[in-house]
Amino acid sequence: MEGPGRKTEVVLLACGSFNPITNMHLRLFELAKDYLHETGKYRVIKGIISPVGDAYNKTGLVSANHRVTMAKLATKDSEWVEVDDWESSQSDWLETLKVLRYHHEKLLPPDPTNSLQNAMPVTKPGRKRKQEANRHDPVKKKNQSPDIKSVPQVKLLCGSDMLESFGIPNLWKSEDITEIVANHGIVCISRAGNSAQKFIYESDILWRHRNNIHLVEEWISNDISSTKIRRALRRGQSIRYLVPDVVRAYIEKHHLYSPESEDRNAGVVLAPLQKNASNTMN
Repeated sequence: MEGPGRKTEVVLLACGSFNPITNMHLRLFELAKDYLHETGKYRVIKGIISPVGDAYNKTGLVSANHRVTMAKLATKDSEWVEVDDWESSQSDWLETLKVLRYHHEKLLPPDPTNSLQNAMPVTKPGRKRKQEANRHDPVKKKNQSPDIKSVPQVKLLCGSDMLESFGIPNLWKSEDITEIVANHGIVCISRAGNSAQKFIYESDILWRHRNNIHLVEEWISNDISSTKIRRALRRGQSIRYLVPDVVRAYIEKHHLYSPESEDRNAGVVLAPLQKNASNTMN
């Protein structure tokens, strides 16, 4: 429970390919932070970029090692956005919900019961000792242990394309969508005039939890995408000012994104489609 005037702390988590990371990816964090702060209800304390692992099997996906390194280079000067490679280091593809759970659990304090027990002095039973303990120790009301404090909320940061991907058959499990929007929440950056609001209206799950979905309109249009970056690179065109300079230099140094790299995983079924489709058949 937040006290009067107390703001809820929020960690913004962006999951995706980041193939490669672009200026638009970084811009999403700034837009979301501004929006949440302007509500007067939230205080963003951290942003996390979590590149997907190689087992996702997306066409044209270069190795996680390159994608994580580029993301770290892009955020090295940020005071609040960082890169986490836990998801990308897993041998199997992980559902986004599991990544959200992982980062939420990292924020949980140690077990308050154990903490209190460890802090209790070991004394022999006796009325006098009990009275002294009661006299010196302040009386604590239930659910007001000093070891327990509100845990920051981990909200999924995304663009409207990810939000609308909830409607693609077998890409997401309905129970996962429910837990994401009900227990965590979504901050979705959408372009002015986008159909994200209509998509929420047409989805029973999203409509039921619409108060936990924050739609942030991007008034300064920015149509940069990783797909367009890779296309320009394949054609020998400049990507300067579309990605951070350090990322551009890294791509050039390692000769990433060629016609050959774009054929990687061609014809391979996307991991979530493969997994969820097989579960449906069983």
